Amino acid sequence: QVQLVESGGGLVQAGGSLRLACTASGSIFSIYPMNWFRQPPGKQRELVADITTAGRPDYADSVKGRFTISRDNAKMTGYLQMNNLKPEDSAVYYCNLGGCIWGQGTQVTVSS
Repeated sequence: QVQLVESGGGLVQAGGSLRLACTASGSIFSIYPMNWFRQPPGKQRELVADITTAGRPDYADSVKGRFTISRDNAKMTGYLQMNNLKPEDSAVYYCNLGGCIWGQGTQVTVSS
């Protein structure tokens, strides 16, 4: 069974940067699109960015120009580079593979 392990969350000041990583335990990583979701406190989980197997990205309007999603299929790892972070970006961030496999989540907190 494939598992996803996330890393890279933490506390950062507004305007700062973080890079999240999501590593898969199985070799199926390369054949599925990958997504990053986030869930702010008391709110629903929302899609932040997604990337196709060929590497084509797409972003929520709220993060366009600030976040970059990427993937390294050889390392079975996906990334979310987050720049110019804002307090409203604070949330638990989850990676998702193929719409059905979820990571455990990593907390991102942006202080003002």
